[in-house]
Amino acid sequence: MPRRFECPPGRPNLLFTLSHEDLAALEPHLSDVALPKGFSIERPGAPVEIVYFLCSGVGSTVAVSPGGRRLETALFGCEGMSGTSVVLRAGQSTHETFMQVAGEGRAVEAGKLEELLDLHRTLRHHFLRYVQVLCTQSSQTALSNGHGKLEERLARWLLMCHDRSTSDELQLTHEFLSIMLGVRRAGVTVSTHILEGKGLIRANRGHITILDRAGLEAEAEESYGVPEAEYVRLIGFAPH
Repeated sequence: MPRRFECPPGRPNLLFTLSHEDLAALEPHLSDVALPKGFSIERPGAPVEIVYFLCSGVGSTVAVSPGGRRLETALFGCEGMSGTSVVLRAGQSTHETFMQVAGEGRAVEAGKLEELLDLHRTLRHHFLRYVQVLCTQSSQTALSNGHGKLEERLARWLLMCHDRSTSDELQLTHEFLSIMLGVRRAGVTVSTHILEGKGLIRANRGHITILDRAGLEAEAEESYGVPEAEYVRLIGFAPH
């Protein structure tokens, strides 16, 4: 089981694992962008206009019910991209995607990316492999939400954020965690205290520090590791 994603610092791994030819075709159309916390990447039912490859930070995809209930279905960092609906030629997303943790990235117009995907078969296949990884992550999230104890689900979620962070300190509030996990804030507080009591994390106002990653992996049990292994199998990591 991979201990952490090992993206080259400040570089979007999904781009740097492309062939030289595919990267050369895409590079002229990429621009550098700052992505502040809360930045809206995609809105439900709206056309996707820009696709982002993260260099740093964490993006979160959330399902939203007509009544306003929200639950995170996937997250991505320097290993991934937004705009999977563009890769699938679906045109728009049914979910909301935003920056959970501020960062930087590379951006390309969705229309231009579609043109390049039509012209370069290997580029399209590379990004389709990432779509498979994201589908696997969402499936594991559904399994974890349906059968895992809350502290197990919290441990998995913290590990996934830790994978995509350069620090052991994660800027998170209990209220935010309750939305991401789809539970009441009181439940998050209890589960946080359980993990803290085991010496796995330290929780302070507005942030959580990872103290024992191996212990968190044991706490997460089988809910963590499948999409991470699938990423390694299908995409791998560029040399540092």
